[in-house]
Parts: sequence; structure tokens; C-alpha cells
Amino acid sequence: MTATPVRYLGATFIALSLAGCYDPFQTTTSSTATTTTTATGLWTGTDSVTGESITGLIASTGQAVFIRNDGAQFDGNVELSGTTVNAAVDGYANFFGSAFSDGSTSGVGTLTGTVASGSTLTLTLSFTTSAGTALTGSWSLSYSSLSSTASALTTIAANYTDTTSNATVSISDDGAIFSQNPANSCVLNGTVSVINVSNDIYGVQYSYSSCTGSDAVLNGVSFSGLAVLNSNVSPAQIVEGVTGAGSGVSYGIVTSLDAT
Repeated sequence: MTATPVRYLGATFIALSLAGCYDPFQTTTSSTATTTTTATGLWTGTDSVTGESITGLIASTGQAVFIRNDGAQFDGNVELSGTTVNAAVDGYANFFGSAFSDGSTSGVGTLTGTVASGSTLTLTLSFTTSAGTALTGSWSLSYSSLSSTASALTTIAANYTDTTSNATVSISDDGAIFSQNPANSCVLNGTVSVINVSNDIYGVQYSYSSCTGSDAVLNGVSFSGLAVLNSNVSPAQIVEGVTGAGSGVSYGIVTSLDAT
């Protein structure tokens, strides 16, 4: 959760052993809200098109964040009809780090597929970058037992170290988040929230101030998304994916934190 988050990416978040282990979107009807719970949880697997690992976080509200191992992030609202999954998604390349194959850093698309509750999630990605390039993905994901770990602000509260920048990130018992990165002076303030006490998926929102240099574009940008806490490893680890926009530019950030 520091101001150079794009450099957190790569294999960092996949290496958390998750398989063993704001502004939330709302579903449109009561029947959708009920069936969405069959997809709620943490999902991990592989994109057979790119060969990249995929980590998926789906909240009980339907809000979803899918993170590819190269840092690409696809966010949207999952809707179910029986076992059929559909989602319109916005996609983001690594913030300040890379781009899609045509040099663009964002785009829109859809995810379609099927879910077997507590077992498998199979999705096809149809995505078009802002430069007009069509990209595809084929994701085979498995349900992580970590999904059913109860969430609580007192559980996630701790001091953490950003695995790339070594900046300290503090989460208090009331969910307040604070961090200051001495490398670029960025100050982060925000909150983490419990979405559903039965699931290990948290809501996250924060903004930056006082950033200098190339990171100054982050000042005043509000980010929101989802996080998962892996308490099955030592030290405990957080992975989160958030998005935000400022001055007409959209950003996607993935962060990995180790408890201290």
C-alpha cells in the first residue's frame, strides 16, 4: 500500500501459498444476491493462454478482483444464473510498471464461465485494450479453503512491511490504514472494512498525499478494491488489488504486505 505499488508485482502475491490456505458493487436482484454466494471466496489457478497464474477475490456482494501474475488486474461485478458466471470487467496494467502488448494500460472486457461452489471456477476472458487490441484468457481456478476463514478488523490489525519498498503499513483495530514511504514522501491514509464476517475477503479504500517526483500524479487519487489475509503462513500476509482514477487516467495497484 505504498506509492510505488506497481513494483510489488511479479510473483510476489502468488508466492503466498494461497491455494492452501470501496464502494462495493451491489447485485441487481435478490435472487442474484443469493446465488452470488456460491462464487464467494479466494480462487487460484492458471491462465492457459498466457501461462500466468491468476488470483481471484470475490466478495459476497459480487465485487470481484482478478490479478494476473504479470500484474494485470481485472475488476468487475460477478453475476450468476445457476452455475453460469458473467461479469463486465475493467482491466489495468501495472501502475508505473508495464503495459499491455500494444502499449496501452487499460481496457474493458467480459468474463464468462461456470462455477462449482467450493470447488472450481472456469472463466473465459474477452478483453479489448484502450488501443483496440483484442486479448483473450482461459482461466481454470480452484477454491481455497482460506476463503471460509472469518474476517475481523482485530484480526487484520497489525504493522506490515511492504515486500518491495520495505515501507511500514499500519492497520489499527478500527480499520484505519496509514503509511509513509520515505523514498517518495507519499502518505497513505484509508480504511479496511469487513464485508462479510464469514469470508476472508476485506474491502479496502485509501488515498495518497504529499507524493513527489513521478509519483505526484497519485496525490488526491482515491483507490478502492479487495484484500485477502493469509494467516496460514508466518508471518501473516496480505494481498490486495485496488483501482482509482485521477485527471482522466486510471490506475491499478497490487500490494503484498508481510506482518511484522
